[in-house]
Amino acid sequence: MPNIGPAELLVILLVALVVFGPRKLPELGKSLGAGLREFRKSTQSLKDGLDGTLNDAPPAAPAQTIHAQAAVPVAAAAVTPGAQPAVAQPVAAQPVMVQPVEVPQPVTPDGAPVVTVAKEPTGS
Repeated sequence: MPNIGPAELLVILLVALVVFGPRKLPELGKSLGAGLREFRKSTQSLKDGLDGTLNDAPPAAPAQTIHAQAAVPVAAAAVTPGAQPAVAQPVAAQPVMVQPVEVPQPVTPDGAPVVTVAKEPTGS
């Protein structure tokens, strides 16, 4: 938004004087000033309220680390009471070998391969 200089301000005041007349201009200025004052007061109270809630907030409690214990499977405990749970041994990662798959070609009942002919699109 461009800045309003003294020349532009003078033109705006002259237009306001012509449109509203010399009798209503002081009333308009008074109501405009009261409106601006109320707006500033409400924005200041909103700003103070936000600053107050930010400053009054208690510091966050530090996060607690919870260590989970290894659980014994229910089925193993029920089958062998008093037995120690087996610990899984780490398994080394093995590469997965991908084998090519052969897809059988369709054939006719007499054993000849099926030939599919694609239709040409009919453009509009």
